[in-house]
Amino acid sequence: MKKILFLFALLSSISISAQFTTTGIVIDKSLNQPLDNVTVMDTISKQEVVTRMDGTFRIETNGILKFSKKGYQTLFLSVTQNQQFTAYLIPDTALALDEVLINAPSIPIPYKEATDAVSLVTTSDINRGNTLELHPILNRVPGVFMQSATLNTNRIAIRGIGARNLFGTANIRAYFGDIPLTDGNGESSIEDLELGALSGIEIHKGPSASSYGVGLGGVILLHPQYSTTDTPEGQIEFTTGSFGLRRIVAKTSVNTNTANLNVLFSNNHSDGYRDNNEYNRNTLTLTSQIDLGDKDLLSILGSYVDLEAGIPSSLDQEDFDNNPRQAAFTWGRSQAFEDVNYGILGVTWKHDYTASLSHNTSVFTSFRDNYEPRPFNILEEQSTTVGIRTRVLGADPSKKNTISWTAGAELFYDTYNGKTFQNLFEDFPVGTGSVQGDLLSDLDEKRYFYNLFAEVNYQPIEKLRINVGAHLNQTFFDIDDKFLQDGEDNSGDFDFDPIFSPKLGVNYEIQPELIFFGNIAHGFSTPTTAETLLPDGIFNPDIKPEIGWNYEVGMRYKLLNRLQGSVSFYTLRVRDLLVSRRTVEDNFFAINAGKTTHNGIDAELRYQLLQKQSHQLHFFANVSIYDHTFDDFVDLDNDFSGNDVTGIPSEVINAGLDLTSPKGFYGNISYQIVGEIPANDANTVSGERYDLLHGKIGYKNNLGNRLSYNFSFGVNNILDTKYASQLQINARGFGGNQPRFFYPGLPINVFGGININYRL
Repeated sequence: MKKILFLFALLSSISISAQFTTTGIVIDKSLNQPLDNVTVMDTISKQEVVTRMDGTFRIETNGILKFSKKGYQTLFLSVTQNQQFTAYLIPDTALALDEVLINAPSIPIPYKEATDAVSLVTTSDINRGNTLELHPILNRVPGVFMQSATLNTNRIAIRGIGARNLFGTANIRAYFGDIPLTDGNGESSIEDLELGALSGIEIHKGPSASSYGVGLGGVILLHPQYSTTDTPEGQIEFTTGSFGLRRIVAKTSVNTNTANLNVLFSNNHSDGYRDNNEYNRNTLTLTSQIDLGDKDLLSILGSYVDLEAGIPSSLDQEDFDNNPRQAAFTWGRSQAFEDVNYGILGVTWKHDYTASLSHNTSVFTSFRDNYEPRPFNILEEQSTTVGIRTRVLGADPSKKNTISWTAGAELFYDTYNGKTFQNLFEDFPVGTGSVQGDLLSDLDEKRYFYNLFAEVNYQPIEKLRINVGAHLNQTFFDIDDKFLQDGEDNSGDFDFDPIFSPKLGVNYEIQPELIFFGNIAHGFSTPTTAETLLPDGIFNPDIKPEIGWNYEVGMRYKLLNRLQGSVSFYTLRVRDLLVSRRTVEDNFFAINAGKTTHNGIDAELRYQLLQKQSHQLHFFANVSIYDHTFDDFVDLDNDFSGNDVTGIPSEVINAGLDLTSPKGFYGNISYQIVGEIPANDANTVSGERYDLLHGKIGYKNNLGNRLSYNFSFGVNNILDTKYASQLQINARGFGGNQPRFFYPGLPINVFGGININYRL
């Protein structure tokens, strides 16, 4: 017995003497933000500490630490003496209601404390499909609807805002990290970015995000993926599929004690379902962080896109029904296409004055060159953007963080040159394609604006949180008409009046598993360059921004630790609605012609059917119900008041199953219903209701400690539904031709691939 006691005492003394002090920081892997109140426990001595507001900690340890926080996957790490390290926690989507952070570039708060409607798209959500197409991902988010005519022709709407934009996404703000993706036109080309470079997507619906420009539709925050490995890592992914789909992604990551680097290259190709529909895109994305000491962190973010894609355009009803694979006649004859080079670069410096006061400053630049032959002309565009975004974030630690705030400014300067030329394709033999002719227009535009913003979160009592925000914007632009014809000069300096946008939000915890929220918020959307010009290229001095107020109430819930979700009821009232009027074939201009009311319901739920260490099975569902109408809309002799707003489905319903597993088999199946969509303001033509069924299965495992692999196979549109994946709003026929409203969606199509990851 004495020998046993002696041996125990000896082992205990060895264990104690082996202890050492280590320090580190805990980061949310998805948002790349410090996490406070994370429990850090030594697995042998059971000693515990919690991280501070800035995510840092200090602990005596025997070498193995356990990191745990509600809403995140538990992490075990082996550490060595005198090592200062970073621990990355992964959000647990099954517990997202609890403590997962959102709103990172503004005031980071737990998801459950938000006063507005927020949806989170995780890497698991992104990987449900072929990781090339964005629209199946966003169309599972309640309140969001993305129409996709082709891989390079898309339109995103949030609660109906943006649905009537003719081409591309407008009236919605978008950021990649802390770098604006929305250009001086108010347009965002989100789908051009590489999805494999994202750690997640955060969507704030409605004009309630004061720190991001208060776009009427809301804001889409794309969170870049930073290196989180403690050893160098390489990854290669290959995907192939129907209609000539080929996708290659190569990624490498390195991480040291003071810096990390993540580089990703992708090559994407599709022959296309339709004629004149080939698509090629190469992307290069770089993210890096450099630790400049205890108080300073430098983040670098860059992305380059080289895209060339054919444009088949829309079809009339007869061609859509009988020959959907053809291109529109003149678009096929001219071999219309777009050739885009697009790059962004941003550097963010974060300085911590104290654990509760920090300062973030981002400097960014971007460029976009576009050459686009169309049947009616050839468009040549160049734009360059520079800007700075700076803000101070603070909290009051003496009141246990019941007050947090941010204040800052964003300055944005954008130069744009647009030229159009004659397209002489009709003067040459069939098969020649577009031929550039004489110059038709040459316009320089300089657009610059400032955003001033401030936001405060206040918790007067334990269960009540109040959010107050304010945003001030003024936009200016100068136009220089370099193509003077018939003595007309459209040059001039123009500006919109300053727009002040306040908001008030509340969040009340009725019970820990039942939370009420609501907000009142003001927002606006300025016209794009195309919308400021009349058909002859003259600037329209009467054009005004769209203005709106959003009123919303909702709740978030969690029941029996298995069922969680949210529901929101909103009404958004917009005046000075921008509507497009067509003059000649495929040529448009905009006018302020009405008021709309956007009433709707967003609801989502997730239920855990099975929970085991080896795998999990979840059921998910979400519903978007839209009742959006023109209150007052008279265009020339037409009174559309009382009609449904164009381009918005009556409802969108998603449901499905997710089988997830750390290794072994996994899979998902999802079913989507999209209601009838009005295609014109008169509501006489509509896109028909349709159903889509998608599925994917896969198997992943490890080969030793360094190599892992992942095989997958998927089928989209399993039911082979014939449907219009995008509508050309208010199309008109000319020369005796029928109007071309419809873009055909893809029939049943398959994809499969392999992902190999190697860690040194």
